[in-house]
Amino acid sequence: MATRRSIIRLGGSMTTKRFESRSAEETAEIAQHFGKSAAPGDIFCLSGNLGAGKTVFARGFAKGLGYEGAVTSPTFTIMNEYTGIRLPLYHFDLYRLEDATDLESIGYEDYFFADGVSLVEWPERAEEVFNSKNIYRVQIKTDLSQGEEFREITVENSGD
Repeated sequence: MATRRSIIRLGGSMTTKRFESRSAEETAEIAQHFGKSAAPGDIFCLSGNLGAGKTVFARGFAKGLGYEGAVTSPTFTIMNEYTGIRLPLYHFDLYRLEDATDLESIGYEDYFFADGVSLVEWPERAEEVFNSKNIYRVQIKTDLSQGEEFREITVENSGD
């Protein structure tokens, strides 16, 4: 069972939640919780090293929205769309982009500001577009001293 280590409130309405996961299943379970509570227009920016568990988080998130099919990272297609669930899910992978200009060329605003929720892997590639108030920053870190499957997941939202 995944454990929530702490919830910290930082100035204003900024919240940070930290979780520990010891398996891919626990990581997906944590993400599923966020999928169940996601609202239209929410953008979840997933950061972490290669293999940290961003796509595992995306699978759990999609399940929280009611999606039961396969969820894969859209590394080459840039975006996968999942519909027929509680909210449309727009899953982006920006790893192959040079900068925000590349993101603009695919019309990201049509998805970020639509009636669904967006998950963005590698948001660092276009950081300047993630400045709205409905951004959740998800950092997934490994710690081999805790075991190969250990992940610390930090979710931060300004909430304004």
